Formats: sequence, C-alpha cells, structure tokens
Amino acid sequence: MNSPGLPQTPPADLAQHLILANNDRSTKKSPIQQYRNVMWVLFCILQAQLSFANDIQLAFTYELQVPDKVELNLTNQVTIDMNEKSDDHHKLASAREAVHTFTIDISDEAIADLRQRLANTRLPDQLDGSSWEYGTQLSYLQELIDYWQNDFDWRQQETLLNQFDQFTTDIDDLSVHFIHQRSTNADAIPLLLVHGWPGSISEFYKVIGPLTEPAEYGGNRGDSFHIIAPSLPGFGFSGIPTNPGMNPEKIALMLAALMEKLGYERYALAGGDWGAIINRHIANHYPERLIGLHSNMMLAGPPSDSALRDQVSEEESTLVDARRSYMLNEVGYQQIQGTKPQTLGYGLADSPAGLAAWIVEKFHGWSDLPQGPEGDLDNNFSKDELLTNISIYWFTNTITSSARIYYENRNVPASKPVEYIDVPTGAAIFPAEIYIVPRSWAESAYDLRHWTVMDQGGHFAALEQPQLYLEDVRAFYRLLR
Repeated sequence: MNSPGLPQTPPADLAQHLILANNDRSTKKSPIQQYRNVMWVLFCILQAQLSFANDIQLAFTYELQVPDKVELNLTNQVTIDMNEKSDDHHKLASAREAVHTFTIDISDEAIADLRQRLANTRLPDQLDGSSWEYGTQLSYLQELIDYWQNDFDWRQQETLLNQFDQFTTDIDDLSVHFIHQRSTNADAIPLLLVHGWPGSISEFYKVIGPLTEPAEYGGNRGDSFHIIAPSLPGFGFSGIPTNPGMNPEKIALMLAALMEKLGYERYALAGGDWGAIINRHIANHYPERLIGLHSNMMLAGPPSDSALRDQVSEEESTLVDARRSYMLNEVGYQQIQGTKPQTLGYGLADSPAGLAAWIVEKFHGWSDLPQGPEGDLDNNFSKDELLTNISIYWFTNTITSSARIYYENRNVPASKPVEYIDVPTGAAIFPAEIYIVPRSWAESAYDLRHWTVMDQGGHFAALEQPQLYLEDVRAFYRLLR
C-alpha cells in the first residue's frame, strides 16, 4: 500500500526538491531522513534514465531497513515512452529552478536600522485610568519596545525557525515560501498547515516537531505528519503580488498547485483565521484530493432548514452570543484593511512601534485572558514569540501587502461559490476564538466527523495552547488513517 506522503510516480520537481533538502547544510537531519531522501531521489533518477527504450514497463518492490527498524515499502509502476525522453531530461535539468532551498538571513544593517527606529520612537499620550479599551495600552507597548530594542535576539529566533527545512518555488509567477518538514515515518500524512493575519509561519514553531516526529515528544509514531507550512502570498518570506485580485480563493488554488508540484496526490488540511477560509476554498475546489479538513475557526452560515438553524443548546447559544457581542468592537481593523489598506501601510511600514501596536492589540484582544487592566499578555505568549512574528512583518515589509487580503476578499468575488464541503471535517472550538458557530450550523455545511469544545485558548491556538491543538489534530486524523 502506498503511503499518502509519497506520490505514486515521483515527479522530477520532487526529486530535485529532495536533493536540495539533503544537501542543505543550514539544517541538521537525522540519518534516517537522509537515507530515505537519498533512496527516493535514486528512484527518481532511475525512472528518468530508463527513457532510452520504447514503452519500457518496470515494476519493482524494495524494502529498506534503517537503524531504528523503520521500514520503507514502495511499489511503483513506470511507463516511459521514447518520445518523452527530451521532456523528462528537460524536467530534470530545470528542476533546480523549480524549487530552491531557503534560509532566513536578515542583514545586520536591517537589524541595526530597526533598533535605531525603535530608539527614535515618539509615543502618543493615553487617558488616565484607561488600559486596552482604546487600543494598545501605552505602558505595555513601552515595555515591548524597550525589550525589542535592547533584549530581543533576532538571530536566536532566526536559528529557531531555520531548524525547519524551508524552500521557495514559483506558483503563478509568484515566489511562494514554505516549510517542508518531512517525517521519518513513511506512512505519515501530508498536512498543509496554513496561517492567517496577523500571523506567520512562526505560529507553528511549537507544533511542527511533535507533528512530524511525535515519538520524540512522548507521542505515538503512528500520528506522524509531513508538514507543509507556506507563507501566504504577500506575507512574510513569500513574494508580494503586484496585481490586484489575490483573494483567498486564488491563494487556495496556488496552495493546491504547490501541493501538486511537491507530488502529494492526497493530503490533509489544518489552519485558522485566513488559513481556515483558504482551506475551505481548497476543499470546495478539490474534495477528491483531501484526506480531511481540520479547523480551529469554523465558518458556516445559518442553515436553510429552520429546525437545524434553531438546534442550538442554551450553553452554545450563550457562547456564540458572547463572542458576537464582543467582536462588535473588534472589527475596526477589518474596515480599514478592507477599504484603504494602502493608507494604513504608510504608517506601519515606516514605524516599528506603530506596527507592533497594530499587531499586538490583536494578540491581546483575541486570546484567552481578561481584557481589562488585570489581563497580562505575558501569561499567554512570551515577548520573544510576539516579537518574532512582528519582526517577520517588519523585515519583509509585508504589513501592507498582507492587509490587502481583506480588500481583495471584499472586492473580488469567488469564481466558485462555496458549497457543502464534502470532506471529512474536524473542528476545535476555543472559547476566545473571534468567530464561533453552533455545531448544527457546521453540520449543515461540512461532513463533520469531529467536534471538540476546549475549556481554554483563543484565536492563535497553535501558539497559545499547542498541546491542546496537537491532541485535537492527532485525534481527528486518527479517524481517517
């Protein structure tokens, strides 16, 4: 039986991708990973070399023993026609242009410029007796800026992120950056893990290791995933679109193309915020490609069936109404970014203090903590975690381009309206999530197989409550392995 993590016929792009992964000196890989990558590359090369004969039929099976008793069983049938020889060789020759290794490496000059700008910050006043109700609290921002300027070690965080295998490739003429961390388990499920705004790949740094190698973190090896975690177009280390129209549906199609390019015929999805929206579009377009869909921000409108629409418990109704009421005062940013993101960008792209204030307010407002003066954001996230995410926006100058997703979502209609999602779906409902729907509504919109109501946690679940998030993703996909 073929592993879902390995395409039945590995494309040249994947062969070169694995060659690059094995040769990348910036990250350490286990001998098992190197061994498996090399053998898979050898198969790809063998496939290409067999193109000297007409209609060669090759069927073979091989079993590899590696030190920890991991077994890799692959059965492949390859049909190669002499007429395809030049095309196969062209693919191998051009594969290096298709996928490039990537290492985060911000210049010393950029870091020095950031510190100088922080030193020159001019802060506004704040009303006596107020905390976060008018926006980011002055005293907290002063503390954060001081730490960013004097104590924050970007190089340390850079090293932390560079422990993961990273690559870039062009999709629709735009460079897409992604983490591609493969498990040593041949039967691992490929999982496309998608962030939102104002997040980044750094949201997932606590869960990538446990997802790919669960046994090393006290888990079950059978719960392994191959992780593909892209930076969305216009975010972080991906390219910035130069033309209008990059709405969530278009991003979804690009990420589906990325998974196809990497050779994954079937794969799983997970994500929240825009990641949840984008993943829903992928499921809407390509249900046959998907093993399942996990979301920590479920999206569904009221069912047309009045019985289903009203099938809401009192406890559930209280939670839904409380979040809806709270969010009435939390959507100002949506109006600005959905109408005039360019104007906003002039201030945030030029002032790291302004950027930090804009982003950290969302982490405070959308996390599970008291929203008055007694709420302490440091209890939910370290300053290093917050500033690593903010620094990615700063160093890549992508706050404006990332904010445009709100404008494009509002102004560019989807080419295929979202219908019933006929993909096995699991939901993790965190109490401080910004948008919560009743279970009956979700059941009318998805093939819902799994529903967990958490007792703590908020919008940035993988960062704020990594263990709860991990356990739920694993539990859901156990149903589908």
